[in-house]
Amino acid sequence: MLTNPSSLSRNKSSVFLLVLALIVGGVGAQATGLLNTKSGGYLVCVNSKTKIVTHPGASSCPKGSKKLVLGAQGAAGTNGLTGAAGLSGKDGIDGEDGKTLWNGVKDPESTWGAPGDMFINSVTKTLFGPKDLTTGWPAGVSMVGPAGAAGPAGATGAQGPAGASGGSGPAGAAGANGTNATIAITELSVCDGTDAGTVADEKCKIGMTGPGGGLIFFVDYYDQYVGFNYLEAAPKLCEAQKAWSSDTSHSLLAVNGWAGRAVGAGQANTTAMLASGATDYVGDTSGAAYYASILASGVPVGCVTSKDDWFLGSLGEMKLMYDNLQGLGGFVDNVYWSSSVLYGANAWTQYFSVGNQDTNGKTNPNYVRPVRAF
Repeated sequence: MLTNPSSLSRNKSSVFLLVLALIVGGVGAQATGLLNTKSGGYLVCVNSKTKIVTHPGASSCPKGSKKLVLGAQGAAGTNGLTGAAGLSGKDGIDGEDGKTLWNGVKDPESTWGAPGDMFINSVTKTLFGPKDLTTGWPAGVSMVGPAGAAGPAGATGAQGPAGASGGSGPAGAAGANGTNATIAITELSVCDGTDAGTVADEKCKIGMTGPGGGLIFFVDYYDQYVGFNYLEAAPKLCEAQKAWSSDTSHSLLAVNGWAGRAVGAGQANTTAMLASGATDYVGDTSGAAYYASILASGVPVGCVTSKDDWFLGSLGEMKLMYDNLQGLGGFVDNVYWSSSVLYGANAWTQYFSVGNQDTNGKTNPNYVRPVRAF
C-alpha cells in the first residue's frame, strides 16, 4: 500500500508515460523483460521516499519501494447469454424418385411398374428386373437354390410304450347273402310282439326286444353254437352293482381257463358257481351269479321279466353284448362282470367305456347285466 497518495499523484505523468511506452513498445517490451509477473502484468516499483517510479526488470522491487502491477489479467467473467437461433436455410432440391420392388402371385405384365423396378412372383419365388424402358421385363431368375445333399440318417429312437387298446367300433351292417349262401336258422317271425312296425321289422334280430323284455344282442345265423340261437341282455331296470363273490381264496376250475370264456359258456359257468362246494359260492347270496339267477323272482324292484333262465354271461358273451348293442340298452361307461374267472382273487370283466377286457378283484362292486339264451 502507498503511504502518500498525493506524492503518487505528482508522479502520475511519469507512470502514464511508462505505461504508454510499454503499450507502444509491445513486443519490444516483452523482449526486454517488462512482462515480469506470473499473471502477465508489468511490474513497476515506486520509491517510498522519492516517489520515483522505476521498472526493475525483475519479479520483485528493491527494499523501500512499493509494487505496482500494470495490465494484470483479471478473473474470467461469466458466460454471456445464448444468442437467438438463426434463420432456417432454404430447402434443397428434391432427389430423383427411387425404384420400387413389387410382388404378386403371377409373373409381371408389361404394363406393370416403371423402368428400373423389380418384381417377385411370391408363388414360384422368381425375381424379375430391373424393368427396361424399351424391352420391358426381362426373364425371371429363380430365387430357390438347389437342394442340398441329404444328411446322414439319425440314430433310431427308443421305442415308446404301447398305447392303450382302442374300443371296438359299432357293428357294421350285415352283408348280402352270397350266391349259394344259406342261413342255417330261420329268424322267429315275431320276437316279442312289442316292437312297432311291419312283420319284417318284428323279426327277432339284434337290437329287437326279446321274449324276456331285454334286447337281442346275438343271432346264431350259421348254427355255430349248440343249444341256442339267440342271446338276450336283461332290461336296464334289472341291472345292479354286485361283488363277483365274497371269498377270494378259491379258483373254481369249471369256469377257469380258455373254455370258460367262450360264447355259450355263461349258462354252464353260472350253474357251476351256484352248485360248487367251495366256500366262496355256497350260500353266497351277495354274488353276481346268484343275483343273475333270481331275476324271475322280481328282484330287484322294478325289474319286470317273465323268464327264469337268466345267468351271468361269459367273457365272450359280454364282449358280444358290448359290440352289438352300441348306443342301445342304457349301459353305463363302466365295468361289467363276466362269469369267467382268472384265479382265486380275480375274475374277468368287460369295460363298456373303452371296449377292452381286464381282470378285477372279486369283491369289487361292478355292474351285472344278466343274459339268457334261447
